[in-house]
Amino acid sequence: MIKNYKSYGFTFGLCLDMASSSSLLSEEQFLCSICLDVFTEPVSIPCGHNFCKACISGYWDTSDLCQCPMCKETFYRRPELRINTFISEMVAQFRKSVQVKATSSPEQCPAQPLDIPCDFCTGMKLKALKSCLVCLTSYGETHLEPHQRVAALKRHNPVENLEDRRCKKHERLLELFCRTDQTCLCVLCLKTDHKTHDTVPLEEEYGERKAQLEKTEAEVQQMIQERLKKVQEIKHSVDLSKREAEREISDSVQVFTDLVRSIERSQAELIEVIEEKPKAAERQAEGIIKELEQEITELQRRSTELEQLSHTEDHLHLLQSCPSLCTPLHTKDWSEISVHSDLCVGTVRRAVSQLEETLNKEMEKLPDVKLKRIQQYAVDVTLNPDTAHPYLIMSEDGKQVRRGDTEQDLPDKPVRFSTCPCILGKEGFSSGRFYYEVTVKGKTDWALGGARESINRKGYIKLRPENGYWTRWLRNGDGYEALSESFFPLSLREMESRSHIYSFTGCTFTEKVYPFFYPGINDCDKSSVPLIITPVNQTE
Repeated sequence: MIKNYKSYGFTFGLCLDMASSSSLLSEEQFLCSICLDVFTEPVSIPCGHNFCKACISGYWDTSDLCQCPMCKETFYRRPELRINTFISEMVAQFRKSVQVKATSSPEQCPAQPLDIPCDFCTGMKLKALKSCLVCLTSYGETHLEPHQRVAALKRHNPVENLEDRRCKKHERLLELFCRTDQTCLCVLCLKTDHKTHDTVPLEEEYGERKAQLEKTEAEVQQMIQERLKKVQEIKHSVDLSKREAEREISDSVQVFTDLVRSIERSQAELIEVIEEKPKAAERQAEGIIKELEQEITELQRRSTELEQLSHTEDHLHLLQSCPSLCTPLHTKDWSEISVHSDLCVGTVRRAVSQLEETLNKEMEKLPDVKLKRIQQYAVDVTLNPDTAHPYLIMSEDGKQVRRGDTEQDLPDKPVRFSTCPCILGKEGFSSGRFYYEVTVKGKTDWALGGARESINRKGYIKLRPENGYWTRWLRNGDGYEALSESFFPLSLREMESRSHIYSFTGCTFTEKVYPFFYPGINDCDKSSVPLIITPVNQTE
Protein backbone atom coordinates (compact mmCIF):
# COMPACT_ATOMS: atom_id res chain seq x y z
CA MET A 1 0.00 0.00 0.00
CA ILE A 2 1.38 3.45 -0.95
CA LYS A 3 0.86 6.47 1.31
CA ASN A 4 1.94 10.13 1.30
CA TYR A 5 3.37 11.66 4.48
CA LYS A 6 4.35 15.18 5.44
CA SER A 7 6.13 16.31 8.60
CA TYR A 8 7.58 19.71 9.59
CA GLY A 9 7.39 20.97 6.07
CA PHE A 10 9.37 17.92 4.89
CA THR A 11 7.81 15.75 2.17
CA PHE A 12 8.97 12.18 2.55
CA GLY A 13 7.34 11.28 -0.74
CA LEU A 14 5.93 7.87 -1.57
CA CYS A 15 6.68 5.18 0.97
CA LEU A 16 5.82 1.51 0.66
CA ASP A 17 4.02 -0.30 3.46
CA MET A 18 6.58 -2.42 5.33
CA ALA A 19 4.09 -5.20 5.75
CA SER A 20 3.64 -5.65 2.01
CA SER A 21 6.90 -4.53 0.38
CA SER A 22 9.73 -4.53 2.93
CA SER A 23 11.98 -6.23 0.40
CA LEU A 24 12.17 -2.99 -1.61
CA LEU A 25 13.68 -0.99 1.27
CA SER A 26 17.45 -0.70 1.51
CA GLU A 27 19.81 0.47 4.21
CA GLU A 28 20.89 3.51 2.12
CA GLN A 29 17.41 5.02 2.59
CA PHE A 30 17.89 5.16 6.37
CA LEU A 31 21.48 6.40 6.63
CA CYS A 32 22.44 9.65 8.33
CA SER A 33 24.67 11.69 6.01
CA ILE A 34 26.87 12.72 8.96
CA CYS A 35 27.65 9.42 10.72
CA LEU A 36 26.79 7.28 7.67
CA ASP A 37 24.93 4.85 9.93
CA VAL A 38 21.27 3.96 10.28
CA PHE A 39 19.31 6.80 11.92
CA THR A 40 19.29 7.00 15.71
CA GLU A 41 16.60 9.41 16.98
CA PRO A 42 15.99 10.87 13.49
CA VAL A 43 15.07 14.57 13.31
CA SER A 44 14.04 16.76 10.38
CA ILE A 45 15.26 20.34 9.93
CA PRO A 46 13.37 23.13 8.06
CA CYS A 47 15.13 22.55 4.73
CA GLY A 48 13.73 18.99 4.67
CA HIS A 49 16.91 16.96 5.32
CA ASN A 50 17.09 14.35 8.08
CA PHE A 51 19.87 13.49 10.54
CA CYS A 52 20.48 11.73 13.81
CA LYS A 53 19.64 14.14 16.62
CA ALA A 54 23.06 13.78 18.21
CA CYS A 55 24.83 14.16 14.85
CA ILE A 56 23.19 17.42 13.81
CA SER A 57 23.44 18.86 17.31
CA GLY A 58 27.15 18.07 17.47
CA TYR A 59 27.65 19.52 13.97
CA TRP A 60 26.03 22.80 14.97
CA ASP A 61 27.92 22.92 18.29
CA THR A 62 31.24 22.92 16.40
CA SER A 63 30.23 25.44 13.71
CA ASP A 64 29.86 29.22 13.79
CA LEU A 65 26.93 29.03 11.40
CA CYS A 66 23.73 27.10 11.85
CA GLN A 67 23.31 25.55 8.41
CA CYS A 68 22.35 22.27 6.77
CA PRO A 69 25.36 20.02 6.08
CA MET A 70 23.70 18.84 2.86
CA CYS A 71 22.25 21.89 1.06
CA LYS A 72 24.15 24.56 3.11
CA GLU A 73 20.92 26.52 3.84
CA THR A 74 21.62 28.87 6.77
CA PHE A 75 19.16 29.30 9.66
CA TYR A 76 19.39 32.57 11.62
CA ARG A 77 17.81 30.88 14.65
CA ARG A 78 18.80 27.39 15.68
CA PRO A 79 15.81 25.17 14.92
CA GLU A 80 14.19 23.24 17.72
CA LEU A 81 14.80 19.57 17.13
CA ARG A 82 12.04 17.03 17.57
CA ILE A 83 12.08 13.32 16.82
CA ASN A 84 10.47 12.53 13.47
CA THR A 85 8.23 9.73 14.66
CA PHE A 86 7.41 8.54 11.17
CA ILE A 87 11.05 8.06 10.17
CA SER A 88 11.78 6.61 13.61
CA GLU A 89 9.04 3.99 13.11
CA MET A 90 10.28 3.27 9.59
CA VAL A 91 13.83 2.75 10.91
CA ALA A 92 12.53 0.44 13.60
CA GLN A 93 10.60 -1.58 11.01
CA PHE A 94 13.71 -1.68 8.83
CA ARG A 95 15.91 -2.93 11.67
CA LYS A 96 13.32 -5.60 12.46
CA SER A 97 13.13 -6.72 8.82
CA VAL A 98 16.93 -6.90 8.63
CA GLN A 99 17.00 -8.97 11.82
CA VAL A 100 14.35 -11.34 10.41
CA LYS A 101 16.26 -11.64 7.16
CA ALA A 102 19.53 -12.25 8.98
CA THR A 103 18.10 -15.00 11.18
CA SER A 104 16.66 -16.69 8.09
CA SER A 105 20.05 -16.74 6.25
CA PRO A 106 22.25 -19.85 6.38
CA GLU A 107 24.91 -17.92 8.27
CA GLN A 108 22.45 -17.02 11.04
CA CYS A 109 21.03 -20.45 11.65
CA PRO A 110 20.95 -21.72 15.24
CA ALA A 111 24.28 -23.09 16.46
CA GLN A 112 24.53 -26.89 16.37
CA PRO A 113 26.28 -28.89 19.09
CA LEU A 114 29.60 -28.87 17.17
CA ASP A 115 29.31 -25.22 16.08
CA ILE A 116 30.79 -22.22 17.85
CA PRO A 117 27.87 -20.11 19.14
CA CYS A 118 27.68 -16.31 19.12
CA ASP A 119 28.66 -15.09 22.60
CA PHE A 120 26.39 -12.02 22.35
CA CYS A 121 23.15 -13.74 21.40
CA THR A 122 20.52 -13.89 24.17
CA GLY A 123 17.98 -16.64 24.08
CA MET A 124 18.59 -18.78 21.02
CA LYS A 125 22.32 -18.88 20.25
CA LEU A 126 23.11 -18.35 16.56
CA LYS A 127 26.11 -19.81 14.80
CA ALA A 128 29.22 -17.58 15.05
CA LEU A 129 30.78 -16.43 11.76
CA LYS A 130 34.08 -15.15 13.14
CA SER A 131 35.99 -14.96 16.39
CA CYS A 132 38.03 -12.01 17.60
CA LEU A 133 41.35 -13.08 19.10
CA VAL A 134 41.66 -9.68 20.81
CA CYS A 135 38.23 -9.65 22.40
CA LEU A 136 38.37 -13.47 22.81
CA THR A 137 34.73 -13.48 21.72
CA SER A 138 32.81 -15.13 18.87
CA TYR A 139 30.23 -13.20 16.87
CA GLY A 140 27.29 -13.99 14.63
CA GLU A 141 26.60 -11.87 11.56
CA THR A 142 24.54 -9.25 13.41
CA HIS A 143 26.90 -8.81 16.36
CA LEU A 144 29.99 -8.87 14.08
CA GLU A 145 28.88 -5.60 12.45
CA PRO A 146 30.74 -3.25 14.89
CA HIS A 147 34.03 -4.99 13.99
CA GLN A 148 33.36 -4.15 10.37
CA ARG A 149 32.33 -0.53 10.99
CA VAL A 150 34.13 0.91 14.02
CA ALA A 151 37.70 1.95 13.19
CA ALA A 152 39.15 0.78 16.51
CA LEU A 153 37.52 -2.64 16.18
CA LYS A 154 38.52 -3.06 12.52
CA ARG A 155 42.11 -3.49 13.67
CA HIS A 156 41.12 -6.61 15.63
CA ASN A 157 40.73 -8.50 12.35
CA PRO A 158 38.33 -11.30 13.41
CA VAL A 159 39.05 -14.73 11.95
CA GLU A 160 36.98 -17.68 10.77
CA ASN A 161 37.31 -21.31 11.80
CA LEU A 162 38.22 -20.83 15.43
CA GLU A 163 38.32 -24.62 15.75
CA ASP A 164 41.39 -24.64 13.51
CA ARG A 165 43.08 -22.33 16.01
CA ARG A 166 42.53 -24.64 18.97
CA CYS A 167 44.90 -27.36 20.04
CA LYS A 168 43.39 -30.71 19.08
CA LYS A 169 44.89 -32.31 22.14
CA HIS A 170 44.15 -29.78 24.91
CA GLU A 171 41.29 -27.71 23.37
CA ARG A 172 43.25 -24.53 24.19
CA LEU A 173 44.00 -21.60 21.87
CA LEU A 174 47.20 -21.99 19.82
CA GLU A 175 49.36 -19.13 21.09
CA LEU A 176 52.95 -20.40 20.72
CA PHE A 177 55.22 -21.63 17.94
CA CYS A 178 57.83 -24.37 18.29
CA ARG A 179 60.79 -23.60 16.04
CA THR A 180 62.29 -26.99 16.77
CA ASP A 181 59.30 -28.92 15.39
CA GLN A 182 57.96 -26.07 13.22
CA THR A 183 54.44 -26.35 14.67
CA CYS A 184 51.93 -24.27 16.64
CA LEU A 185 51.34 -24.98 20.35
CA CYS A 186 49.06 -24.13 23.20
CA VAL A 187 50.38 -23.35 26.69
CA LEU A 188 49.77 -26.94 27.83
CA CYS A 189 51.81 -28.35 24.91
CA LEU A 190 54.72 -26.22 26.11
CA LYS A 191 54.59 -27.84 29.56
CA THR A 192 54.61 -31.37 28.16
CA ASP A 193 56.06 -32.43 24.82
CA HIS A 194 57.89 -29.19 23.96
CA LYS A 195 59.34 -28.21 27.33
CA THR A 196 62.99 -28.13 26.09
CA HIS A 197 62.26 -26.86 22.59
CA ASP A 198 62.88 -23.42 21.13
CA THR A 199 59.44 -21.80 21.41
CA VAL A 200 58.29 -18.22 20.90
CA PRO A 201 54.92 -16.43 21.00
CA LEU A 202 52.89 -16.85 17.84
CA GLU A 203 52.99 -13.10 17.26
CA GLU A 204 56.80 -13.04 17.34
CA GLU A 205 57.14 -15.87 14.82
CA TYR A 206 54.43 -14.22 12.77
CA GLY A 207 56.42 -10.98 12.68
CA GLU A 208 59.61 -12.74 11.61
CA ARG A 209 57.84 -14.88 9.02
CA LYS A 210 55.99 -11.85 7.72
CA ALA A 211 59.26 -9.93 7.41
CA GLN A 212 60.76 -12.93 5.62
CA LEU A 213 57.75 -13.11 3.31
CA GLU A 214 57.99 -9.38 2.62
CA LYS A 215 61.69 -9.77 1.84
CA THR A 216 60.99 -12.75 -0.41
CA GLU A 217 58.15 -10.88 -2.05
CA ALA A 218 60.45 -7.90 -2.63
CA GLU A 219 63.03 -10.22 -4.17
CA VAL A 220 60.38 -11.83 -6.36
CA GLN A 221 59.11 -8.40 -7.37
CA GLN A 222 62.66 -7.37 -8.21
CA MET A 223 63.07 -10.52 -10.30
CA ILE A 224 59.77 -9.73 -12.01
CA GLN A 225 60.90 -6.17 -12.73
CA GLU A 226 64.25 -7.40 -14.04
CA ARG A 227 62.49 -9.82 -16.35
CA LEU A 228 59.98 -7.21 -17.43
CA LYS A 229 62.91 -4.93 -18.17
CA LYS A 230 64.58 -7.73 -20.11
CA VAL A 231 61.33 -8.29 -22.04
CA GLN A 232 61.27 -4.59 -22.89
CA GLU A 233 64.93 -4.74 -23.92
CA ILE A 234 64.24 -7.72 -26.18
CA LYS A 235 61.17 -6.02 -27.64
CA HIS A 236 63.26 -2.90 -28.16
CA SER A 237 65.93 -5.00 -29.89
CA VAL A 238 63.28 -6.57 -32.10
CA ASP A 239 61.93 -3.11 -32.94
CA LEU A 240 65.46 -1.93 -33.73
CA SER A 241 65.95 -5.00 -35.90
CA LYS A 242 62.69 -4.28 -37.73
CA ARG A 243 63.62 -0.64 -38.26
CA GLU A 244 67.10 -1.70 -39.37
CA ALA A 245 65.57 -4.15 -41.85
CA GLU A 246 63.22 -1.44 -43.13
CA ARG A 247 66.17 0.91 -43.63
CA GLU A 248 68.14 -1.88 -45.33
CA ILE A 249 65.19 -2.52 -47.64
CA SER A 250 64.84 1.20 -48.34
CA ASP A 251 68.55 1.54 -49.10
CA SER A 252 68.63 -1.57 -51.27
CA VAL A 253 65.51 -0.46 -53.15
CA GLN A 254 67.15 2.91 -53.76
CA VAL A 255 70.39 1.29 -54.95
CA PHE A 256 68.61 -1.13 -57.26
CA THR A 257 66.29 1.62 -58.50
CA ASP A 258 69.33 3.69 -59.42
CA LEU A 259 70.89 0.64 -61.05
CA VAL A 260 67.73 -0.12 -63.02
CA ARG A 261 67.55 3.50 -64.15
CA SER A 262 71.21 3.37 -65.13
CA ILE A 263 70.63 0.11 -67.04
CA GLU A 264 67.58 1.52 -68.76
CA ARG A 265 69.49 4.68 -69.64
CA SER A 266 72.45 2.64 -70.95
CA GLN A 267 70.08 0.41 -72.87
CA ALA A 268 68.37 3.39 -74.46
CA GLU A 269 71.70 4.93 -75.38
CA LEU A 270 72.92 1.59 -76.77
CA ILE A 271 69.77 1.14 -78.86
CA GLU A 272 70.14 4.67 -80.15
CA VAL A 273 73.77 4.02 -81.13
CA ILE A 274 72.90 0.69 -82.77
CA GLU A 275 69.94 2.17 -84.63
CA GLU A 276 72.11 5.05 -85.87
CA LYS A 277 74.67 2.70 -87.45
CA PRO A 278 72.39 1.33 -90.27
CA LYS A 279 71.03 4.81 -90.85
CA ALA A 280 74.57 6.12 -91.33
CA ALA A 281 75.36 3.15 -93.61
CA GLU A 282 72.21 3.85 -95.57
CA ARG A 283 73.18 7.51 -95.99
CA GLN A 284 76.68 6.47 -97.06
CA ALA A 285 75.28 3.94 -99.55
CA GLU A 286 72.91 6.52 -101.00
CA GLY A 287 75.83 8.87 -101.64
CA ILE A 288 77.93 6.14 -103.28
CA ILE A 289 74.99 4.97 -105.39
CA LYS A 290 74.36 8.52 -106.54
CA GLU A 291 77.98 8.90 -107.65
CA LEU A 292 77.91 5.51 -109.37
CA GLU A 293 74.70 6.37 -111.18
CA GLN A 294 76.24 9.67 -112.37
CA GLU A 295 79.30 7.80 -113.71
CA ILE A 296 77.04 5.17 -115.27
CA THR A 297 75.12 7.92 -117.06
CA GLU A 298 78.37 9.44 -118.37
CA LEU A 299 79.67 6.05 -119.47
CA GLN A 300 76.39 5.19 -121.15
CA ARG A 301 76.52 8.53 -123.01
CA ARG A 302 80.16 7.83 -124.11
CA SER A 303 79.18 4.30 -125.16
CA THR A 304 76.39 5.67 -127.36
CA GLU A 305 78.70 8.21 -129.00
CA LEU A 306 81.36 5.56 -129.64
CA GLU A 307 78.82 3.21 -131.16
CA GLN A 308 77.47 5.93 -133.46
CA LEU A 309 80.98 6.95 -134.51
CA SER A 310 81.88 3.36 -135.29
CA HIS A 311 79.09 3.19 -137.87
CA THR A 312 79.91 6.43 -139.69
CA GLU A 313 81.16 6.35 -143.34
CA ASP A 314 82.60 9.85 -143.04
CA HIS A 315 86.33 9.37 -142.83
CA LEU A 316 87.08 12.95 -141.86
CA HIS A 317 84.43 13.01 -139.06
CA LEU A 318 85.71 9.75 -137.53
CA LEU A 319 89.30 10.98 -137.55
CA GLN A 320 88.36 14.30 -136.00
CA SER A 321 86.08 12.84 -133.28
CA CYS A 322 88.07 9.76 -132.32
CA PRO A 323 90.75 11.45 -130.18
CA SER A 324 88.21 13.10 -127.85
CA LEU A 325 85.96 10.03 -127.52
CA CYS A 326 88.89 7.69 -126.87
CA THR A 327 90.22 9.84 -124.03
CA PRO A 328 89.37 8.06 -120.65
CA LEU A 329 86.63 9.61 -118.56
CA HIS A 330 87.50 10.96 -115.08
CA THR A 331 85.95 8.14 -112.94
CA LYS A 332 86.61 6.86 -109.40
CA ASP A 333 88.24 3.54 -108.57
CA TRP A 334 85.42 1.65 -106.88
CA SER A 335 87.29 -1.61 -106.23
CA GLU A 336 88.16 -0.71 -102.60
CA ILE A 337 84.93 1.10 -101.80
CA SER A 338 82.15 -0.75 -99.94
CA VAL A 339 79.46 -0.23 -97.28
CA HIS A 340 80.25 -2.32 -94.18
CA SER A 341 77.57 -3.84 -91.91
CA ASP A 342 79.47 -3.41 -88.60
CA LEU A 343 78.67 -5.75 -85.68
CA CYS A 344 77.68 -3.93 -82.42
CA VAL A 345 79.72 -6.17 -80.08
CA GLY A 346 82.16 -3.40 -79.28
CA THR A 347 79.38 -0.97 -78.53
CA VAL A 348 77.63 -3.46 -76.23
CA ARG A 349 80.92 -4.25 -74.51
CA ARG A 350 81.60 -0.58 -73.83
CA ALA A 351 78.04 -0.10 -72.50
CA VAL A 352 78.37 -3.11 -70.18
CA SER A 353 81.76 -1.85 -69.01
CA GLN A 354 80.26 1.54 -68.14
CA LEU A 355 77.39 -0.19 -66.35
CA GLU A 356 79.84 -2.26 -64.31
CA GLU A 357 81.66 0.93 -63.33
CA THR A 358 78.36 2.47 -62.20
CA LEU A 359 77.50 -0.67 -60.22
CA ASN A 360 80.86 -0.61 -58.47
CA LYS A 361 80.34 3.03 -57.51
CA GLU A 362 76.93 2.22 -56.05
CA MET A 363 78.35 -0.76 -54.14
CA GLU A 364 81.06 1.46 -52.69
CA LYS A 365 78.33 3.64 -51.18
CA LEU A 366 76.77 0.78 -49.19
CA PRO A 367 79.50 0.43 -46.50
CA ASP A 368 79.35 4.16 -45.88
CA VAL A 369 75.55 4.06 -45.56
CA LYS A 370 75.71 1.18 -43.08
CA LEU A 371 78.61 2.73 -41.17
CA LYS A 372 76.76 6.02 -40.88
CA ARG A 373 73.77 4.18 -39.49
CA ILE A 374 75.90 2.35 -36.93
CA GLN A 375 77.71 5.55 -35.93
CA GLN A 376 74.49 6.91 -34.47
CA TYR A 377 75.14 4.56 -31.52
CA ALA A 378 78.52 6.20 -30.81
CA VAL A 379 79.46 6.42 -27.10
CA ASP A 380 82.20 8.29 -25.29
CA VAL A 381 84.58 5.60 -24.01
CA THR A 382 87.15 6.39 -21.33
CA LEU A 383 89.66 3.89 -19.92
CA ASN A 384 89.26 2.69 -16.32
CA PRO A 385 92.62 2.95 -14.47
CA ASP A 386 91.38 0.62 -11.69
CA THR A 387 91.33 -2.28 -14.18
CA ALA A 388 94.71 -1.53 -15.84
CA HIS A 389 97.54 -4.06 -15.60
CA PRO A 390 100.54 -2.51 -13.76
CA TYR A 391 102.62 -2.52 -16.97
CA LEU A 392 100.12 -0.33 -18.83
CA ILE A 393 100.54 3.44 -19.13
CA MET A 394 97.46 5.62 -19.65
CA SER A 395 97.16 9.17 -20.88
CA GLU A 396 95.73 11.77 -18.52
CA ASP A 397 92.52 12.06 -20.50
CA GLY A 398 91.99 8.27 -20.38
CA LYS A 399 91.88 7.99 -24.18
CA GLN A 400 95.25 6.31 -24.86
CA VAL A 401 97.06 3.26 -23.44
CA ARG A 402 100.36 1.54 -24.21
CA ARG A 403 102.62 -1.08 -22.70
CA GLY A 404 105.46 0.29 -20.55
CA ASP A 405 108.89 -1.16 -19.77
CA THR A 406 108.51 -1.41 -16.00
CA GLU A 407 105.78 -2.57 -13.66
CA GLN A 408 104.12 0.19 -11.68
CA ASP A 409 103.41 -0.12 -7.95
CA LEU A 410 99.60 -0.22 -7.98
CA PRO A 411 97.13 -1.62 -5.42
CA ASP A 412 95.96 -5.14 -6.31
CA LYS A 413 92.26 -4.44 -6.66
CA PRO A 414 89.79 -7.27 -7.51
CA VAL A 415 88.94 -5.56 -10.81
CA ARG A 416 92.59 -5.17 -11.92
CA PHE A 417 94.17 -7.50 -14.49
CA SER A 418 97.14 -9.14 -12.80
CA THR A 419 98.80 -11.24 -15.53
CA CYS A 420 97.59 -10.20 -18.97
CA PRO A 421 98.28 -6.51 -19.85
CA CYS A 422 94.66 -5.54 -20.47
CA ILE A 423 92.32 -2.71 -19.48
CA LEU A 424 88.55 -2.06 -19.62
CA GLY A 425 86.47 1.03 -20.27
CA LYS A 426 84.82 2.83 -17.37
CA GLU A 427 81.25 2.56 -18.59
CA GLY A 428 79.50 -0.78 -19.08
CA PHE A 429 76.44 -1.41 -21.25
CA SER A 430 73.53 -3.71 -20.38
CA SER A 431 71.26 -3.11 -23.37
CA GLY A 432 71.03 -1.56 -26.81
CA ARG A 433 73.98 -0.91 -29.11
CA PHE A 434 77.21 0.98 -28.62
CA TYR A 435 79.91 2.00 -31.10
CA TYR A 436 83.39 3.41 -30.61
CA GLU A 437 86.51 3.80 -32.74
CA VAL A 438 90.11 3.00 -31.85
CA THR A 439 93.19 3.91 -33.90
CA VAL A 440 95.64 0.99 -34.25
CA LYS A 441 97.78 2.44 -37.04
CA GLY A 442 101.45 1.53 -36.70
CA LYS A 443 100.84 -1.29 -34.21
CA THR A 444 101.72 -4.92 -34.88
CA ASP A 445 100.15 -6.45 -31.77
CA TRP A 446 96.74 -5.60 -30.29
CA ALA A 447 93.27 -6.93 -29.36
CA LEU A 448 89.97 -5.02 -29.12
CA GLY A 449 86.35 -5.86 -28.34
CA GLY A 450 84.00 -6.30 -25.41
CA ALA A 451 84.19 -8.23 -22.14
CA ARG A 452 81.61 -9.43 -19.62
CA GLU A 453 81.70 -7.76 -16.20
CA SER A 454 82.34 -11.06 -14.37
CA ILE A 455 85.39 -12.10 -16.44
CA ASN A 456 88.42 -13.63 -14.75
CA ARG A 457 91.04 -10.89 -14.38
CA LYS A 458 93.68 -12.90 -12.52
CA GLY A 459 96.06 -15.47 -13.97
CA TYR A 460 95.88 -16.91 -17.47
CA ILE A 461 93.23 -15.40 -19.76
CA LYS A 462 91.84 -17.04 -22.88
CA LEU A 463 90.04 -14.59 -25.15
CA ARG A 464 87.01 -16.64 -26.13
CA PRO A 465 83.23 -15.97 -26.03
CA GLU A 466 82.70 -18.86 -23.59
CA ASN A 467 85.01 -17.00 -21.19
CA GLY A 468 83.19 -13.69 -21.63
CA TYR A 469 85.41 -12.09 -24.31
CA TRP A 470 84.29 -11.05 -27.80
CA THR A 471 87.42 -9.72 -29.51
CA ARG A 472 89.46 -9.52 -32.71
CA TRP A 473 93.24 -9.11 -32.81
CA LEU A 474 96.46 -8.72 -34.75
CA ARG A 475 99.23 -10.96 -33.42
CA ASN A 476 102.87 -10.18 -34.28
CA GLY A 477 101.75 -8.58 -37.53
CA ASP A 478 100.91 -12.02 -38.97
CA GLY A 479 97.24 -11.49 -39.74
CA TYR A 480 93.89 -10.28 -38.43
CA GLU A 481 91.59 -12.79 -36.69
CA ALA A 482 88.26 -12.87 -34.86
CA LEU A 483 88.54 -14.89 -31.64
CA SER A 484 85.39 -17.00 -31.73
CA GLU A 485 85.32 -20.73 -30.94
CA SER A 486 88.33 -20.90 -33.26
CA PHE A 487 90.58 -18.35 -34.98
CA PHE A 488 88.60 -16.81 -37.85
CA PRO A 489 90.81 -15.00 -40.42
CA LEU A 490 89.70 -11.47 -41.38
CA SER A 491 90.21 -9.82 -44.77
CA LEU A 492 92.40 -6.72 -44.68
CA ARG A 493 90.75 -5.49 -47.90
CA GLU A 494 87.34 -5.51 -46.23
CA MET A 495 88.75 -3.71 -43.20
CA GLU A 496 90.24 -0.99 -45.36
CA SER A 497 86.94 -0.53 -47.21
CA ARG A 498 85.12 0.19 -43.91
CA SER A 499 82.73 -2.67 -44.57
CA HIS A 500 81.33 -5.17 -42.07
CA ILE A 501 83.92 -7.89 -41.45
CA TYR A 502 82.59 -10.19 -38.69
CA SER A 503 79.70 -10.79 -36.27
CA PHE A 504 79.66 -12.86 -33.10
CA THR A 505 76.32 -14.71 -33.17
CA GLY A 506 74.37 -16.80 -30.66
CA CYS A 507 75.40 -14.53 -27.77
CA THR A 508 73.36 -14.21 -24.57
CA PHE A 509 74.05 -11.27 -22.24
CA THR A 510 72.78 -11.27 -18.64
CA GLU A 511 75.20 -8.65 -17.29
CA LYS A 512 77.04 -5.54 -18.41
CA VAL A 513 79.58 -5.62 -21.24
CA TYR A 514 82.64 -3.33 -21.08
CA PRO A 515 84.95 -2.12 -23.89
CA PHE A 516 88.13 -4.26 -23.83
CA PHE A 517 91.67 -3.20 -24.83
CA TYR A 518 94.91 -5.15 -25.14
CA PRO A 519 97.72 -2.81 -26.35
CA GLY A 520 100.24 -5.58 -27.08
CA ILE A 521 103.66 -6.58 -25.74
CA ASN A 522 106.84 -4.60 -26.40
CA ASP A 523 108.75 -7.65 -27.65
CA CYS A 524 106.28 -7.97 -30.50
CA ASP A 525 105.35 -4.32 -30.87
CA LYS A 526 108.70 -2.55 -31.05
CA SER A 527 107.17 0.84 -31.79
CA SER A 528 105.14 0.87 -28.54
CA VAL A 529 102.46 2.86 -30.35
CA PRO A 530 99.45 3.42 -28.09
CA LEU A 531 95.88 2.38 -28.74
CA ILE A 532 93.97 5.64 -29.17
CA ILE A 533 90.23 6.05 -28.59
CA THR A 534 89.30 8.58 -31.24
CA PRO A 535 86.20 10.78 -31.60
CA VAL A 536 83.63 9.40 -34.01
CA ASN A 537 83.39 11.54 -37.14
CA GLN A 538 80.04 10.91 -38.78
CA THR A 539 80.44 9.50 -42.28
CA GLU A 540 79.13 11.86 -44.95
